[in-house]
Amino acid sequence: MVHKDILILGAGRSSSTLIAYLLQKGGSRGWTITVGDISLAQATERITGFTNGEAIEFNIERKEESRRIIQAHRLVVSLLPAHLHPSAASICLEEGKHFLTASYVSDEMKGFDEQAKQKNLLFLNECGLDPGIDHMSGMQVIDKIKSQGGVLTSFESFTGGLIAPDTDPQNPWRYKFTWNPRNVVMAGQGTAKYLQEGQYKFIPYQRVFTRTTPVVVPGLGDYEGYANRDSLKYLETYGLQGIKTMLRGTLRNKGFCSAWNILVQVGCCDDSYSMEGVGLMTHRDFLNSFLAYHPSNSIEEKICKVFNLSLTGEEINKLRWSGFFSDELVGLPKGTPAQVLEHILNKRWKLKQGDKDLIVMWHRFRFLKDDVQKEIQAHLIATGENEINTAMAKTVGLPLAIVTRLLLEGKIKARGVVIPVLKEIYDPVLEELQEFGIRLNEEEF
Repeated sequence: MVHKDILILGAGRSSSTLIAYLLQKGGSRGWTITVGDISLAQATERITGFTNGEAIEFNIERKEESRRIIQAHRLVVSLLPAHLHPSAASICLEEGKHFLTASYVSDEMKGFDEQAKQKNLLFLNECGLDPGIDHMSGMQVIDKIKSQGGVLTSFESFTGGLIAPDTDPQNPWRYKFTWNPRNVVMAGQGTAKYLQEGQYKFIPYQRVFTRTTPVVVPGLGDYEGYANRDSLKYLETYGLQGIKTMLRGTLRNKGFCSAWNILVQVGCCDDSYSMEGVGLMTHRDFLNSFLAYHPSNSIEEKICKVFNLSLTGEEINKLRWSGFFSDELVGLPKGTPAQVLEHILNKRWKLKQGDKDLIVMWHRFRFLKDDVQKEIQAHLIATGENEINTAMAKTVGLPLAIVTRLLLEGKIKARGVVIPVLKEIYDPVLEELQEFGIRLNEEEF
């Protein structure tokens, strides 16, 4: 018998705002919120100060225990690692519970669509920041252009989680980990697919960070974007069949991609094998292990020769600042290259006390109206309060939290496996986000 309302799975770094919102809203509505995490202490920390919250230890690998917990709630919000969502969703399907997450729709998740519709269940995915707010804000403008008789010819969208200008001013990357570090290290893997001026474009992983798009954000300056995953699958989702350009990507500060490309090309992001000798390895040894032997050339010199760089250039400066030329021990007993890389970067890229992150989203819509070529550029900026209440947690968590509330209040009728490109979802979510200072600023040319 159902006796609880919302079950939130995962209490990691992106969960703080979502949990706080639902506890606050739920208090006046008589809702009970359970927060489950593999770390009971972490889950307990998230509900401190609220009487309508309960913290539990939760491990999706314990199938029968997970089933009992899910069975006792009206709906499930999953912030688990993406590969674990299907396990939780399959139990929700069997037990007749709604399922919501911010992660991309996987092929396995797609397979739940028909059964979810038959059971009158909403399985909402891609309802965070990117994917999420990018979908909703983009669709709102696209629908507005179409309603006014415009015909879209191009849609480009880039989003990045960066650091605020006053945070760590000596950091040449202008970047720190504001979400799962492993996902950052593994970003770009696979082939990026998009449409440009009527031509299909495909970028293999080894070229992703060499093919960037310049982006100018009003009030902030110049950035660069790299193509993200498969933009082509959104042509039908956005109703943009026949458009000439469709590109979704990730935004970074200028110079980031050329330096990151070095780590990609030498092999530091490989997660397919375990390295030998990690326990005795220094940062310098780690990078050198991917470079050809030379009796006298330094690591810096070898990198410069391979990539045709200057010893005083920005790429070498970024690697040096990150500690890659240091004799400090890595500090891991074992690991894949990607795991070692993450560990080294986390020493400099972890948010420290007082740090603030920065979310930047930029869209460009080109369209024909009355035979005149027009353009709308839109951007969204959000700054975190500190290293805990980050802009990333805010922009990932709030959309999901708002939809959870709307669903429990009976205000969302969509069912099956969907993403938030429907007007009944994006209109109320975007409207409420403005109350939190999250809004898209548009300029038409």
